[in-house]
Amino acid sequence: MTRSFLSLILFVLVQLQALAQPSDTVRQLSEVQVQANRIQPGFNEFSASLIVINRPDIERSPGLSVADLLHYYAGVDIRNRGANGVQADAGIRGSTFDQVLILVNGIKISDPQTGHHSLNLPVDMESIERIEVLKGPAGRVFGQNAFAGAINIITRKVDHDYMRVQALAGDYGLGGVRLSAGMVEGTAAHHFSASRDVSDGYRYNTDYEMTNLFYESRIGTARGEWNILGGWSAREFGANGFYATPAATEQYEEVQTSLVAVSYRIRPVTNWLLQHRVYWRRNQDMYLFVRNNPQLYRNMHVNNVVGYEQNATYTSALGTTGLGVDVNHVRLTSNNLGDHERTVATLFAEHRFEFMRERLDLTPGVQLNYYSDFGWNAFPGIDAGYRLSKHWRLFGNWGYTYRVPTYTNLYYNDPANIGNPNLVPEYAVTYEAGVKLLSIAGLSGQASYFSRQGNSIIDYVKDQPTDPWRAENLLQVDMRGVDLNLSWSPSKSFIKKLDVGYTYIRSAKEQEAALSKYALDNLTHQYVANLLMCYVPHLFHSVNYRYADRVDQATYAIVDTRLMWQTQKWMIYIDVTNIFDQQYTETNLVTLPGRWVRGGFSRTFGK
Repeated sequence: MTRSFLSLILFVLVQLQALAQPSDTVRQLSEVQVQANRIQPGFNEFSASLIVINRPDIERSPGLSVADLLHYYAGVDIRNRGANGVQADAGIRGSTFDQVLILVNGIKISDPQTGHHSLNLPVDMESIERIEVLKGPAGRVFGQNAFAGAINIITRKVDHDYMRVQALAGDYGLGGVRLSAGMVEGTAAHHFSASRDVSDGYRYNTDYEMTNLFYESRIGTARGEWNILGGWSAREFGANGFYATPAATEQYEEVQTSLVAVSYRIRPVTNWLLQHRVYWRRNQDMYLFVRNNPQLYRNMHVNNVVGYEQNATYTSALGTTGLGVDVNHVRLTSNNLGDHERTVATLFAEHRFEFMRERLDLTPGVQLNYYSDFGWNAFPGIDAGYRLSKHWRLFGNWGYTYRVPTYTNLYYNDPANIGNPNLVPEYAVTYEAGVKLLSIAGLSGQASYFSRQGNSIIDYVKDQPTDPWRAENLLQVDMRGVDLNLSWSPSKSFIKKLDVGYTYIRSAKEQEAALSKYALDNLTHQYVANLLMCYVPHLFHSVNYRYADRVDQATYAIVDTRLMWQTQKWMIYIDVTNIFDQQYTETNLVTLPGRWVRGGFSRTFGK
């Protein structure tokens, strides 16, 4: 089935390429400035594997959450435990969920307690302009813990006054309302959104309630721009089989996540561009083993991360220099993990050289990390790119990447899991080499070979099936493979966009224990295809296909679709996810939803 599907895609590309012309979508992508915190090259000049999911992609996909959306892109491995992003983990190129750094506008929001909370985003889908997925060692530009890559969520910029009201409903008691508004006053722009989603659950004890509030303002001054951002998310959900064994059907969890950041970007003075930022992220996690019996087993964890960050860019005849410093303090209070504090400092320097009339670029860099509980470490890396022609570009990356254990890895204990306070940080030597097709007749894409040689990898292991899981540093875990992403956007066809992707991963391990919980349950083959069509003006139809072949789980293929009528003022849609009602799991043997039908609308007032 998979081979036939891919053959059909290739046939369509060959037959229709002659009719294709560069589309607005492709031109807009080439103009995107990658939102690294320091040096920010354009998409076409960025010498690394990068996926950009823009606003039209977000609106016209059948996903209700960031986790749903990321499912449709090769190289990204989303492992859901519940529906619609209630609880999901993100991996990149065979990594665990703890090895991916999640950011909002370059602000780190990955959780020091556990990577299970990294996708608890205090930003709703309405407030997102685009998502940048940076794969491989180039993720070091965002700082520590981008072990396999980084996912940076960029919020929307408001340029006019408006108000939008949305509602949705569907199977399993699904319901939701959303309100968003934007206001522009002179040099100030404000954006606010609020949402509430509920469901009775697609099986016993999988009901949920999710609430999001988000506010952002940008205020221009004579010397620069202020940015004030605040977000809050609350999730309450039945967690049938989520964390312990599938037999633990009564689990329940409540998570609250908040983010506040104030940034000031100084307008360029001579050759310098400076940005200051203070931020605070808070996460509260309450877990019950038996929902209706809190006294039996209850965990309460609260962590706070408060930090200051300064980034600078200096442009000279020798190229562009990026400098950065980030200092934050972490505090955890927990009835299970105990009370802990750490101070983290990061220093970063990189320089982009350009030679041969800007055909060749080299960007060496080094990151210095200090953890008060793990000491100093230095991690060098380099990115390189060579423009073969107007349409073709070679790129390569090499670097060290690093991750410290989470507090759950170190201290969490229950009858099924044993933490290990003697864990050491994991590290890897990572490299990739690839080629980018920038745009030929609406066709663009990239292909790369990658290798990540991991050492002291942190995982939960055991010798016998009846033993509890214990946290250990594995001797070595290597991931090698290939990544392919193609996008085709014709202008003279009812087909508006076709994205296809493929990832192959071969893993190798050295460990003493017989069984591994997370580090080796990676994808082997992953196929994705996203087709967007427009039959008549304003009527869009998207079909999204994904195929996953994992090391330790059964393969599955899922097809989702959205039919949407969209104008400047109105949007009306109907979604069907898992059209063929496949039974499948992504992690911990949690059965995920079968066919699910839902629909909704939005009405926009203002420009």
